Amino acid sequence: MNRRRLGRKGPEVSAIGLGCMGMSEFYGTADEAESIAVIHRALDLGVDFLDTADMYGRGHNEELVGRAIRDRRDEVVLATKFGIVRGEGAERAVDGRPAYVRRAVEASLSRLGTDRIDLYYLHRRDPNVPIEDTVGAMAELVTAGKVGRIGLSEVNADTLRKAHATHPISALQSEYSLFTRGIEAEILPTARELGIALVAYSPISRGLLGGTLGPAEQLPDDDFRKHLPRFAGENGTRNEELVAEVRKIAEEVGCTPAQLSLAWLLTRGEDVIPIPGTKRLRYLEENAAAADVTLTAGQIAALEAAVPAGGALGDRYPDMSSVEL
Repeated sequence: MNRRRLGRKGPEVSAIGLGCMGMSEFYGTADEAESIAVIHRALDLGVDFLDTADMYGRGHNEELVGRAIRDRRDEVVLATKFGIVRGEGAERAVDGRPAYVRRAVEASLSRLGTDRIDLYYLHRRDPNVPIEDTVGAMAELVTAGKVGRIGLSEVNADTLRKAHATHPISALQSEYSLFTRGIEAEILPTARELGIALVAYSPISRGLLGGTLGPAEQLPDDDFRKHLPRFAGENGTRNEELVAEVRKIAEEVGCTPAQLSLAWLLTRGEDVIPIPGTKRLRYLEENAAAADVTLTAGQIAALEAAVPAGGALGDRYPDMSSVEL
């Protein structure tokens, strides 16, 4: 597995990481035994950058990851996130208060069964708390040795600059894929200027670019993609047409559409690290193998012509209010 650096002075991590969210919820029924097997196989393949969050499964995902890596902790660069507070049902709030930062990290450390978190992200910015206050509290965790490095998720360039001026930010986690390229205008250049790695979540557009999902109406009710604008109705039909073009180019390259999507992201810069999520061994191995796919300049140009920036239809979420653009 090729390696990339997590920020200008950060540790090296696998060029492709593993998002663990779906092992607990959001994508239909999960199999805990297979999920743990996926994490173990990832480490065997050199995929050592694991991503979780305290809100995934209401803490279950951190507990699962913690059990999976208990005997292999030193092989892992472990990232988790805080800041999204779940209430009853689908109710959610964002909390970036310093006091909450300190409570949240203790809870995550306990669930993960570790004394340190290698990369600790603010999951979403709290609009009621200055980013300098939240990051200042996160910096205290670094000083205390509980956190190695800090990151932010889904913030704009202005927030990123303010945060980085308070304490060095190692990574920005944002959605980035052939179907989601809005960060290229200002956010990615700012991160690059500041020496901040871009950790790309949903790099296969939540499986859409894999070309195997079928109509959203056929997804189970407990799969949240069924309710996303990008998957539904005319949006879904148009986006499937784009996926068909990706599939044609993938056949010419000699890889799968998912691998082509990941390989394209890897060409965007050495500071871009995709973290495709999966709970299945076969998809893990397919995704990891994308690190070995080499694209020519002509193939990249053909892919970007087939799927131009802004070509995919539909918002990423039904409510985009917590995402800074």
